[in-house]
Amino acid sequence: MEQTIYLADDDRNIRELMQTFLRQAGYTVETFPDGDALLKACGQKMPDLVILDIMMPGTDGLSVCSYLREKSEFLPIIIVSARDNPYDRVTGLSLGSDDYLIKPFLPLELVARVRALLRRSEHITEKETVEKLSFGGLTLSASQRKAELNGRTLPLTPTEFDFLAYMLRHQDQAISREEVLRELWKFDWEADTRAADDMLKRLRKKLKEYGGGVRVETVWGFGFRLVLED
Repeated sequence: MEQTIYLADDDRNIRELMQTFLRQAGYTVETFPDGDALLKACGQKMPDLVILDIMMPGTDGLSVCSYLREKSEFLPIIIVSARDNPYDRVTGLSLGSDDYLIKPFLPLELVARVRALLRRSEHITEKETVEKLSFGGLTLSASQRKAELNGRTLPLTPTEFDFLAYMLRHQDQAISREEVLRELWKFDWEADTRAADDMLKRLRKKLKEYGGGVRVETVWGFGFRLVLED
């Protein structure tokens, strides 16, 4: 069964270009000229993934992202924008998007990132279905895609959940930055690491806000590891 992508961008040429490449990759793609039209469609049927431009008439992409994330913790969301502004990028990721692409970008890069996000949202393996991971006060249930920290539900985007799950499966070792990018984003080339860096900033903030006790420590010049705070 083909997976459905909703794509909102007020630039018709960009909409059609992204739609063409995504359809060639085997996806069903519905396009919208603004965020309000996309939200109306989501009210009737939720897609498997959403792609949003930031600057659109009516409801902007960041507001759409925030609304959709409240409705679904697990819906993969990608923001695309011509604004290479650190504030916009961090805001988008903080509001719950899983990735942020700067225009212009290679259409094949968009397809690769879509595939990576959808792959992580697909069926969980039999081992993962019964798998429960823990580290200090942090516990993850793969079957329910649920995380708790010190007894409190920890809201995580799909990328944040998969990052923590990967770190918990390798909690006795440091994980290189390259390995994280390869496992989470599935890139075969040198990727733009800003999405990973911004995701990590957002995740660290959540871990601190929800009781602390567990921290993602940077191993300078290498990658990351999980540590328990004193």
